[in-house]
Amino acid sequence: MAWCVSDSRGRFREGPKPACRAAEESCVLMCVEARFSYLRMKYLFFSWLAVFISSWVVYVQYSSYTELCRGHECKKTICDKYRRGVIDGSACSSLCDKDTLYLGKCLSSKPNNQVYTGSWGDLEGVIKCQMGDILQYDLGADMEPRKEAMLFDKPTKGTSVEKFKEMVFSYLKAKVGEQANLQDLANLVLSVADSNKDGHISLPEAKSAWALLQLNEVLLMVILQDKEHTPKLLGFCGNLYVAEKVEYTSLYGLHLPWLLELWIPSGVRRSMDQWFTPSWPRKAKIFIGLLELVEDVFHGPFGNFLMCDVSATNFGYNEKHDLKAVDLRRVVPEAAFREAMRDRHCDVDADCVYGADCSTSCDLTKRRCSTDVIQPNLAKACRMLKDYILRGAPLDVREELEKQLYSCMALKGSADQMEMEHSLILNNLKTLLWKKISNTKDS
Repeated sequence: MAWCVSDSRGRFREGPKPACRAAEESCVLMCVEARFSYLRMKYLFFSWLAVFISSWVVYVQYSSYTELCRGHECKKTICDKYRRGVIDGSACSSLCDKDTLYLGKCLSSKPNNQVYTGSWGDLEGVIKCQMGDILQYDLGADMEPRKEAMLFDKPTKGTSVEKFKEMVFSYLKAKVGEQANLQDLANLVLSVADSNKDGHISLPEAKSAWALLQLNEVLLMVILQDKEHTPKLLGFCGNLYVAEKVEYTSLYGLHLPWLLELWIPSGVRRSMDQWFTPSWPRKAKIFIGLLELVEDVFHGPFGNFLMCDVSATNFGYNEKHDLKAVDLRRVVPEAAFREAMRDRHCDVDADCVYGADCSTSCDLTKRRCSTDVIQPNLAKACRMLKDYILRGAPLDVREELEKQLYSCMALKGSADQMEMEHSLILNNLKTLLWKKISNTKDS
């Protein structure tokens, strides 16, 4: 009988060589099988773990999408009101009868503010719709719209056209303050309300116009409808409205799938944003557009407005690299801002903030917020695009450009308090940039 003896390390030392070799090969085979079995179990475990995590992420994203994207509900509500004769507008028939106004990709960031890309015949646009009984934005720190009694309840049946005109005038006076040409603004709003341009405003048209008038963005579109950097209001139905589409909806950055966005550190993401930008002359043209928009909203024809969320996501540009505002909801009338801050209780300066960028100081003796904004729109604009415009700047202008940008960011108080310095810095920046890019093909 063949025999063999293994030592303490499991190696076969004694006995006939053929028998030892066979036993050793058998042992090695068993070890290999055990190793493969372990790897197989490990592979199955991580595979199931990956499937579980992927399913969970997809579920969360789907739940988030269904919560955020409720365009079908908005359309159903609007069309129901339209068919019952409650509201009317230039986009109602296309949306509800002809089906020529389509809701495309969902861009909503909040459930109560539905935003979609869309097409209206040959026009490309952005469709926005307010969900719920929302009539006006409260100047609260959370920036959430507040709910009024009932949407489309004003003006009531029996209200005359003259009475409606008085309602519009009084509302605008409270919104933008006393203006010498306030009646011109009221007439501008009434011309928009007459959606079919027949010279008369019906009750359904008046209800739609009144609901839209409560929205900062629509009011600003009406006021700045002839300005280059404000999207045009193309049409409306109730509180759903169609705005001009902005071709590029972010000033810089690379659009990545949402799954990759989850794993990229914020610092790396910011670096990537700076790398994927237009050429410097085109960035300079975009920045000049932002400076012109600052002039438009603060020294506008119907009062001053404050930009209370100056972030790159709220601005874009077209194919000619002309800046376009993407989201104007946080651009508010200065008169309304002052009135809201006057009544706000505070313990610290942090209690006197509206949006991301509009803040005042707390008067500790009265426990009330002051009404004077700490920084003007221009300083916020310079702060937002400082790195954007300095990256890649030609050496012969970089030093002077950086100096002017820091002077711009140092501005304090409202623009009317330091109007000369404000205008000087703004004009110097525009002149410096235009002088550099005026003869380049990219401009």
